[in-house]
Amino acid sequence: MHLAYPAVLSALLFCTGLYGVLARRNAILVLMSVELMLNAVNLNLVAFDVWLSKTARDTLHSGQALTLFTIAIAAAEIGIGLAIVLAVYRARGTSDIDKLRDSAEPHGPEGATVTADEKAEATA
Repeated sequence: MHLAYPAVLSALLFCTGLYGVLARRNAILVLMSVELMLNAVNLNLVAFDVWLSKTARDTLHSGQALTLFTIAIAAAEIGIGLAIVLAVYRARGTSDIDKLRDSAEPHGPEGATVTADEKAEATA
């Protein structure tokens, strides 16, 4: 198989993942798009490793080894990411990224900060 086929497929997967990261509002779909981008990179690593191993007989297959490390890091990332999304969903009731914009300090109308008395009333 020629190198262009997996490279084009990898580019299409990466562009699909990039579109998902930029266009989606749901945090879980953004995480899925990041995983799609990582899988596109893994496909590229393995394809170039196979292509380069055809020229040299004594290779270490470093592309495939790097792919295994990337898969392990991606598994840890998705586990931590889903835990954070679930904790935020339980606290806020939504996983919409636009609604989770300001988590540190609530603001009143027209960007004015809320006073301590208003904070106490809001939490009560």
